[in-house]
Parts: sequence; C-alpha cells; structure tokens
Amino acid sequence: MRTEIGQRALQDVLAATAPTPPDGLAIARRGEAIPTFELPALDGALMQLPQAHAGRPQLINLWASWCGPCIEEMPELDRFANQQGGEGTQVVGIALDDADAVRAFLERVPVRYPILIDAAGPADAGVQLGNVKGVLPYTVLLDAQGRLLKQKIGPFRDGEIDSWADH
Repeated sequence: MRTEIGQRALQDVLAATAPTPPDGLAIARRGEAIPTFELPALDGALMQLPQAHAGRPQLINLWASWCGPCIEEMPELDRFANQQGGEGTQVVGIALDDADAVRAFLERVPVRYPILIDAAGPADAGVQLGNVKGVLPYTVLLDAQGRLLKQKIGPFRDGEIDSWADH
C-alpha cells in the first residue's frame, strides 16, 4: 500500500467498514478544505488547524506513544520537518494519547515540530481528517489553503516522505 492508488483503495476499504461518525461531525474529503479544529499543545496553549499555519502546506501526523509503527517513523518525520525551514511544509503531530505519556515519550525521542494532544474517540482529530477507522499512524498533506491533498495509512519508510509530500 505504498502507492497513491494503493492508499486510496485502502482508505476506501477502511471507510466501508468503519463506524458511522457522530451526527454533524465534519469529515475532511480530498480536494476540500479540512474542517477547523482546535487542540492543546503540551504546554496547554491552543492551536487552531489549519489556520495556525495558513499559507504553508501542512503535514499532519496522528500517532500515539504506544503505537510501534508511529514511534519508528518519528525520526523520519523530524528529519523532514527540520529540512523545511520557515517556508516549507509545516509538520504537526497530533498524539491520540495521554499528555503525561506523550511528555515522557518525547523526553526519550524528542522532535522539533509541534505536538498537539487529543483523546482518541469517534470524533477525534483523526476521524475529522478522514481516518474514520482510527488506524495509526495516519498522515494527511494539506496545501497552503488547507485543502486535503493526500492521506496515508501506516508509517513512512526512510526517505519515503520526501517524494510523498512533493505535491
């Protein structure tokens, strides 16, 4: 499932077997602007997405400290984020996890991009970003206007993120 066609097919299969999202919950769709949502960072400051990084492409990665594949890809995400500078793609991590567990994890495996916290559930940020089945890791790529360009279920292999995020 490393190709774009494979990812789209996997997304369709998972969506067909996913629970129905809560009534009124906006779900992102390819080619459309994602719904606005607000989450706290580890310091408690609220960040509104996609507005917090308006005018820049954004790569939003959903993960958890207990998710082995998520942990394996974090150095790759951090490498990519560090290469982007102030004008490139902004990487944002959203941990569907307990804030204390995330803090402890980041002490061992630090990253240089913002990490937000959300509680896993039927209306979490991942569901709103099109991951209605809740599989982790899950990554989306937004254009500079906040439109959903790509979705990826599963971890990035070394170097894969560069070509995937090249929109």
